[in-house]
Amino acid sequence: MTSEMFFEDFILGTERETVGRTITETDVVLHAGQTGDFYPHHMDAEWCKTQPFGQRMAHGTLVFSVAVGMTAGAINPRAMSYGYDRLRFVRPVFLNDTIHVRVFIRELRDDAKRPAHGIVVEGLEVKNQRGETVLVAEHLLLVERKLTRV
Repeated sequence: MTSEMFFEDFILGTERETVGRTITETDVVLHAGQTGDFYPHHMDAEWCKTQPFGQRMAHGTLVFSVAVGMTAGAINPRAMSYGYDRLRFVRPVFLNDTIHVRVFIRELRDDAKRPAHGIVVEGLEVKNQRGETVLVAEHLLLVERKLTRV
């Protein structure tokens, strides 16, 4: 699916929300294998019972990756991801928690290096099934302008 939007088409404050996705044991095991992060916080149920949270938690990088994937919908040929800023793991996500993502246009700004583009800053708030924020980040998009800024 393609959705063509130029920088001027983005509206400050516009928001959207994804459907939910449950983080499973399979997700955690696959992520550990892909990253080499086999810390007991993620892999050792018995050890986790002795810790403050009392149970295993998903990797923060897993939650981030899944959340980013959930926000990727239509392909915009006028934009590309320019990176992520201000990423924070606010609360743990436990196995079998269901997350969803609220995305909102936080900022629209010029790009000093590329006058033919602007930067769209999307705020991301990842929430669990209880409505608690578990992760926040800013997604920067480099977006082509309709008219080049002088």
